[in-house]
Amino acid sequence: MFPYLFVLFIVMPIIEIVVLIQVGGSIGVAKTLLIIVATAVLGTIMLRQQGLATLSKVQHRLAAGELPAEQLMEGILLLIGGVLLLTPGFVTDAIGFVCLVPYTRALVAKAVARRSSMAMWSGMPPGGSTQGGSTQGQQYQKNSSTFDSPGTQTGGQPAGRTGNRSNDVIEGSFSREDD
Repeated sequence: MFPYLFVLFIVMPIIEIVVLIQVGGSIGVAKTLLIIVATAVLGTIMLRQQGLATLSKVQHRLAAGELPAEQLMEGILLLIGGVLLLTPGFVTDAIGFVCLVPYTRALVAKAVARRSSMAMWSGMPPGGSTQGGSTQGQQYQKNSSTFDSPGTQTGGQPAGRTGNRSNDVIEGSFSREDD
C-alpha cells in the first residue's frame, strides 16, 4: 500500500510540475492555463453525460433483477476520472479521459475485474501479496469436499475454503451441554 501512496502523493505531483513547465515553456503560460481550464470544463461535461448513461444502465439492470457489477465498476472509474480531470495537469487529464471515454473505461473495468477475480481465486488480496508473506496453503480448491481431519480439507487446506460454495456439505452432530 505504501508504494502506491508514495507514487500518488510524491511522484505524480513532480511529474505534473515537470510537464506543466515544459508545456508552458513551449506554448506559453496563457495557452497552458487555457488548456487546463478547457480540459476541466470538457471533463465535467463528459462526466455528467457518462454518469447519467451509467446510472440509466444500473437502473435497467436492477429492474431486470440483475446485479449491475460492471456498471458499478464503471461508476467508480467515472468518479476517479472526474477527480483527475479537475486536478490541474496534463498527466492526470490523460488518465482522467481514459476513465471517461466509454471504450477505454470498459477495458479498464474488465482489467480490474479480471485482476480482482484472480486474486480472489488464488486466496490473495487484490494487491497480490499477503500480510504473512507466503501464500502456500492458502490456494482455494474447487469442488473438494473430502476432509483429512476436523478443520482441514484434503491437501491440508482450511475447511470451507472451496471455489464452489454450493457443493460444500459439512456433516456432524450437535449436543447442548447446560451448566
